[in-house]
Amino acid sequence: MQDNSQVEATVRRWVETMVVGLGLCPFAGRELDKERVRFVVSDAITEQALLVDLEAELELLEQDASVETTLLIHPRVLETFYDYNQFLDDAERLLQQMELDGIYQIASFHPDYQFAGTQPDDAENYTNRSPYPVLHLLREESLDRVLETSEFAEQIPERNIALMNEMGAAQLNALFRAQFDPAEQD
Repeated sequence: MQDNSQVEATVRRWVETMVVGLGLCPFAGRELDKERVRFVVSDAITEQALLVDLEAELELLEQDASVETTLLIHPRVLETFYDYNQFLDDAERLLQQMELDGIYQIASFHPDYQFAGTQPDDAENYTNRSPYPVLHLLREESLDRVLETSEFAEQIPERNIALMNEMGAAQLNALFRAQFDPAEQD
């Protein structure tokens, strides 16, 4: 297992290379440039400890408007996609308990992400594949603003799926794996 600084660097590379570089989220680059994306590596080894870290990050977002979004990276817990997917219900319950549902949204990313109705090796799954499990905390107000100001925002998911299918699983897997070893990108 990489240390926390290596884990963070790998996820940052993934955001820069795949999320921004491939245009999966056309708005992420702006926030990265403004240094308004918080990358946090959790040391949690249990789901309960991860919920504590999630609560702390939501509280930080509530108190610090200079942070637009947080990527809560948790490499030591929820390593299987099934467990991760089940945990998302607990994360949503926490939002409700904190009375923050409708204020924040949690986007989900996992190394083995698989959309319902797809096969594990389908290229479109790479739209939500990350080097480590990640809970992406987004401000709903910012999402609403983007949807209101961009005529193409609602087409992003379909565009991303088409791009992933065009690139193909083999090319995406190679690009994805290169995030762990940047020398492989050359």
